[in-house]
Amino acid sequence: MFRWFERRLDPFPAEEPTQPPKKLLAFCVHYTRGSWPYLTAAALLMAGIAITEVWLFSFLGNIVDWLSNQDRSTFIQNEGWKLTGMFLVVMGLLPLLILVNSLFSYQTLMGNYPMRIRWLIHRYLLRQSMTYYQDEFAGRISTKLMQTALAVRECVIKLIDVLNYVAVYFLGTLLVVGLADWRLILPLLGWAVGYGLMMWHFIPRLGKVAEEQADARSIMTGSIVDSYTNIQTVKLFSHSQREAAHARAGMTGFMDTVYRQMRLVTLVNVSLYLLNGVLLASVTGLALWLWLQESIGVGAVAVAVGLVLRLWGMSQWIMWEISALFENIGTVQDGINSISRPQLVVDRPDASELKVDRGEIRLEQVSFHYGKGHGVIEDMNLHIRPGEKIGLVGRSGAGKSTLVNLLLRFYDVESGRILIDGQDISEVTQDSLRQHIGMVTQDTSLLHRSVRDNILYGRPDATEEMMLAAARSAHADSFIPELSDARGRRGYDAHVGERGVKLSGGQRQRIAIARVMLKDAPILILDEATSALDSEVEAAIQENLYQLMEGKTVIAIAHRLSTIAEMDRLIVMDEGRIAEDGSHDELIRHGGLYAQLWTRQSGGFLGE
Repeated sequence: MFRWFERRLDPFPAEEPTQPPKKLLAFCVHYTRGSWPYLTAAALLMAGIAITEVWLFSFLGNIVDWLSNQDRSTFIQNEGWKLTGMFLVVMGLLPLLILVNSLFSYQTLMGNYPMRIRWLIHRYLLRQSMTYYQDEFAGRISTKLMQTALAVRECVIKLIDVLNYVAVYFLGTLLVVGLADWRLILPLLGWAVGYGLMMWHFIPRLGKVAEEQADARSIMTGSIVDSYTNIQTVKLFSHSQREAAHARAGMTGFMDTVYRQMRLVTLVNVSLYLLNGVLLASVTGLALWLWLQESIGVGAVAVAVGLVLRLWGMSQWIMWEISALFENIGTVQDGINSISRPQLVVDRPDASELKVDRGEIRLEQVSFHYGKGHGVIEDMNLHIRPGEKIGLVGRSGAGKSTLVNLLLRFYDVESGRILIDGQDISEVTQDSLRQHIGMVTQDTSLLHRSVRDNILYGRPDATEEMMLAAARSAHADSFIPELSDARGRRGYDAHVGERGVKLSGGQRQRIAIARVMLKDAPILILDEATSALDSEVEAAIQENLYQLMEGKTVIAIAHRLSTIAEMDRLIVMDEGRIAEDGSHDELIRHGGLYAQLWTRQSGGFLGE
């Protein structure tokens, strides 16, 4: 039974995620698609429970009247069937309603509903541009993802619950009490006005503080995660105290919002208690006066006082539910600011799959300035022939890495176009583009998974033999068997830690090279691919890298010019333009910028 209800709502919908709206209500509706049938069923069941409870209070008044007026000897004979009906409602109908409501609420919605939201948001954020992730903390993004998913669930469910109880319970109370005597309605209406004014005054203030608190929480979490992510730097510079102070600043900002929230909570609590006290006193006093006037019976007094006591408890629940609702609204609103951003690099609706037969690359009048309007890359034309191996040379900031990022389409060019085998990369899917490009970077990042998973990331469908061959070619098989992790996993099953922190720089680099070797893409980009390796290992793997380059179009970036001097052609970049183009010998004879850089090298590295 539980499993059946748990499978009603798919937590991982296959639909493609789209940019969510920036308006609160539209945002919640956007992420509630597919959940409405179960939310509606839960709401109707909750309404049925509320109606049944109000009816039970009314029936309780009848019992009091019967006990006051009827003869004991004939009581069961006269009212027995009604009591039996009440017993069946209490022991049968009401538990059944609560069971089915609980199954829809807890089994179908509580887990699946927010997971759907996380799944859709996560898939949307994975396709955000590199700029998005450069502007945000990873910890902050993940915190907002988790917070927002739960907050949307709470907003929708709490709003439905509160509206249900307010509409059904309060109106039912007015009806039951009004049937006894219309004058008993007056204190309830006065209380409703006072209650509404309280919410009008306090709830928006609580919501504002909650929004600020959600932002302060994400800042606090982001600063803590930032310290853990860069723990090596923290320890290297002996800045544990400084990081503690940095985290404390974030925690202090968070506590400021907590203190302001709790002050409002105290005021709400006291005000609500006073309002409920006035309601109880007025209804009890009026009911007793009406009884003394013989306008109502004892049962009506019992029902009126009983319902007021029920409203006393419910009013506190509703106030806190509405407070929590506005707190969650603040959290959702804060999440919208980070989540509902357009994707800067998107596939066209009619984008085709890239097909690479030769590996020819053309840049035609390409300009890119990171939106600044000038600098970086200016009106560049470059032709890389199929299977040609070129080296990109230039001082830091010359535009080498930007050129590679444009080729990978991490950013869209601002003017001009880039062609691979005659296909404009802006007109093909990003996934197919990057599937045909293998890249080894200087700053190698590994996933916190097993060594095997990291190597197979290059080609998930590769066999075990292919994976082991790639590890051997990258000379990674010498250290992998000795690896182990905290859970006792060894060798290729050992996990490497966040970003591969448990490995040395050279070990990470060799696994990254093995990953690209296994991918075997027709276009290869090497960005300081062997910079983290010692000379002996570099010399050992260089031959395998040359084998990897065979038949591929290669773009290599290196500050150590000796590593790319043997390339077919060297492209010297300066201030976003191609300054020189030719082989190593040609450029040396030319005596230009490359020759100056070659001359200035110290220990094989490029000077500034």
